[in-house]
Amino acid sequence: MSANTLVAQLKQGIDAPICLTWEITYACNLQCIHCLSSSGRRDPRELTTRQAKAVLDELRDLQVFYINIGGGEPMIRQDFFDILEHAEMNNIGVKFSTNGTYINAANARRLASMEYIDIQISLDGIDAATNDAVRGVGSYALARQAMDHLREANFGQFKISVVVNRHNVDQLDDFKALADSYGAQLRLTRLRPSGRGADSWNDLHPTQVQQRQIYEWLINHGDTVLTGDSFFHLNALGQALPGLNMCGAGRVVCLIDPIGDVYACPFVIHDQFKAGSVHDLGGFTHVWRNSDLFLSLRQPDSAGACTSCGNYDSCQGGCMAAKFFTGLALDDPDPECVLGHGQQLLDLATVKLIPKPTMDHSRGVRLSTPRPISVR
Repeated sequence: MSANTLVAQLKQGIDAPICLTWEITYACNLQCIHCLSSSGRRDPRELTTRQAKAVLDELRDLQVFYINIGGGEPMIRQDFFDILEHAEMNNIGVKFSTNGTYINAANARRLASMEYIDIQISLDGIDAATNDAVRGVGSYALARQAMDHLREANFGQFKISVVVNRHNVDQLDDFKALADSYGAQLRLTRLRPSGRGADSWNDLHPTQVQQRQIYEWLINHGDTVLTGDSFFHLNALGQALPGLNMCGAGRVVCLIDPIGDVYACPFVIHDQFKAGSVHDLGGFTHVWRNSDLFLSLRQPDSAGACTSCGNYDSCQGGCMAAKFFTGLALDDPDPECVLGHGQQLLDLATVKLIPKPTMDHSRGVRLSTPRPISVR
């Protein structure tokens, strides 16, 4: 089967998601300025242990073999290991993303003793100055300490996850060397203007020159570095990067949030992209297979404003979340379109109404309403 044929089939949706992200809490001890879910405070409606286990039972019946657990900081939940052990009992593999704060020596040994567990530690700078400017003072030291504990516990190959921004692009070689020194694998992801990332987008997202720099680096290292298909918008520069060239929202990926709401994409936590809830009649299975939103996303794409561009087949118009949270239409070019078409649309107006996440759990921050901001 050719890659194009596979993509065409996946766009029509499948019986169960390939990649299901489950944010099990909005609670977090950090306040990263690019946090996709605006995490900080726990939501009192958070799924209970019993409800969380019931979701895992349903995912087992759907034959979902792998889930991504995140937050917030997932290890804050007192029942974190209960949830992991229930997933293990159901033969569901878990990759969880953590800032590393709660991976002490004892927890590292406990994690190393479990099967089907993959750990992804977030780090956004090769040094404390670069990292802590984004993730908070002391976060670099804590992340490195967690890596040391995992190595000492003989955990095996964990992952170091980096959100690429304009201040760490020049550190890609150093990130790779750091991962190699731990026997870890480097994972690079794209910065999205979601959650608190909307407020830091103008200062953090890579420049056009840096976009090419990222592309060329991935061409040279893509076989050993994971990206989660974050950078398919760069394919318009030439040779296709490894991975699926498509937006998987509602087709092969989705998100369950801490209170059980189901969204089409982990990067678009907004009512417009909420498909239902695990509490609905029929549970997650019914939402995945029958929600009007997911069914509509599985219809053939429209090239929209990209119709006249000969590179549409290469980049597929880019990321839905990046468009939505910069005020662009979903069939507009990506705001980081390497040919500049997205920026041209943004420049047409001096003020745009930028959508905000429906909920904001940042500590000390109230729910924000859409607000006009200047577009530069």
